[in-house]
Amino acid sequence: MKRPISIAVTGAAGQINYSLLFRLAAGELLGADQPIILHLLEIPPAMKALEGVVMELNDCAYPLLQKIVMTDDPKVAFDGVEYAFLVGAKPRSHGMLRSDLLQQNAEIFAIQGKALNDVASRDVKVLVTGNPSNTNALIAINNAPDLSSDCFTAMTMLDHTRAVSQLAQKCGVISKQINNIIIWGNHSCMQYPDLHHARVNGFEALSLVDDAWFVDEFIPTVQHRGTEIIKVRGQSSAASAANAVIAHMRAWAHGTADGEWLSMAVLSDGSYGIEEGLVYSFPVAVTNGKASIVQGLEINRFSLERLRRNETELKEERQAIRHLL
Repeated sequence: MKRPISIAVTGAAGQINYSLLFRLAAGELLGADQPIILHLLEIPPAMKALEGVVMELNDCAYPLLQKIVMTDDPKVAFDGVEYAFLVGAKPRSHGMLRSDLLQQNAEIFAIQGKALNDVASRDVKVLVTGNPSNTNALIAINNAPDLSSDCFTAMTMLDHTRAVSQLAQKCGVISKQINNIIIWGNHSCMQYPDLHHARVNGFEALSLVDDAWFVDEFIPTVQHRGTEIIKVRGQSSAASAANAVIAHMRAWAHGTADGEWLSMAVLSDGSYGIEEGLVYSFPVAVTNGKASIVQGLEINRFSLERLRRNETELKEERQAIRHLL
């Protein structure tokens, strides 16, 4: 039997994790022959609810799930872990301003960044999902100086899969026939879902749809999908977010196909003129566990303007939490 791999999940009793944990335990991330140990972090008031989740995990008798650690201490949760899902954060509610969410969640990720720095594996892969995820990832990076910034990413995979779904429905195809959509920038309503390099069954996506649909329907639908789900469901996305979490980390662990990419928010190195030091969503290819920004894509004026808007928004967010950097 393989050596068990330790995986940390924060906010473990929350909505997203009620879908995510059972999929991790079933082997959907690392495969059907890889045993795992789950390190589950919660705040003290939620520990009783977490006990119930753990009871259900145990009742499933997953053969790959070797052990479960429940804790409200980040250093216990992150001790020796090779994968960390930073999901726990105050969720966005209807009518909440993004600036309010930023201030309320920023401190959480400073504390967790420090704990990861102290006790996690030096090759840990950290996926920040709790919103606002780009800037929360930046906070974690800056509070983990002994870890490479390459250890941290933020999730725009949910936006990516939303974009894939919208294009597939428009073109009357299934999702696996869609390639190379890009989500640029911030996981916010400013994000830019880009079809200029996307393909549908090998054809250029923008040759199959009209410009008005792309600009007036596709882009705003993807940008505001989360808000629409809150309006309809009364709560933020959960099962679809968990699916995106698995897809993001699975690609990061196992790689992307040649010539294909996914959308992932990483620390900018100046690619495409985006200021260094911002956590920004780019097209990313993964080889041997290393995520690299896809280079050399042509960016037209329409797209460049939207890339710059996202850069500005992320600079403003960084300024708002500068005391935690």
